[in-house]
Amino acid sequence: MMRSRLSTTETAALPLIGALSLLVAWQWLVPALGVPAYIVPTPAAVLRTFATEWRFLLLNALPTWAEAALGFLLGNVLGVLMAVAFAYNPRLRAAYFPVVLLFNTIPVLALAPIIILIFGLGMLPKVIIAALLCFFPTLVNTAQGLNLATANELELMHVLSASGWETFWRLRAPRAAPLLFSSLRISATTCVIGAIVGEWIGSNQGLGAVIIQSTFNYQAERLFAAVVLASLSGIAFFALVAQVERMFHRLQPGG
Repeated sequence: MMRSRLSTTETAALPLIGALSLLVAWQWLVPALGVPAYIVPTPAAVLRTFATEWRFLLLNALPTWAEAALGFLLGNVLGVLMAVAFAYNPRLRAAYFPVVLLFNTIPVLALAPIIILIFGLGMLPKVIIAALLCFFPTLVNTAQGLNLATANELELMHVLSASGWETFWRLRAPRAAPLLFSSLRISATTCVIGAIVGEWIGSNQGLGAVIIQSTFNYQAERLFAAVVLASLSGIAFFALVAQVERMFHRLQPGG
């Protein structure tokens, strides 16, 4: 009978094996199929670009990281604050949640030029775009989590003479924490996407600008290197949030 669970070694090794096998196939298939290097470079060519242009890539990654991090903080803080307001004021939720939902249906590529037009070409519009992509998942998940407490549990807190603040921190917030961290993990990658989209629309620096410039100049190696670095940035943000979540759970009673 086959085992249904993977060992710790397999869990760690199999993703690495899968990634390496795809890279080997990519390295072999590109020249075998006769694909021009200026369209799809091999992984070896991309690695050479990292080795020779790492300073250029790093200088352009720094503003993207800053925009993504600030957007992450701004979007999630605003999302949590509005979720708390919605959780404690049903009328406010009924009035404004549909507006927020409608606003979220606007594609970011359509919204970005408007934000750039209003706020100019500096860092602020990129931060706002990144924040918008983080805001809605955090608002929805946190508001749902804050309302998970049952009527009996809320009544018990009232019987125990718990204040509204104590009810929030001891009952509502712990119930919302798993959903909040779930949205934070999503935001960890979308904030990078938002920053890059903002740089596509109006910027001469950042990974988004490098991607656009490399595309029009047929610099495929640099283009792929910038895309890989953007992906690695999202993975790093995700891993950081996951580590903070693990630390949070260890600090909880019984964690």
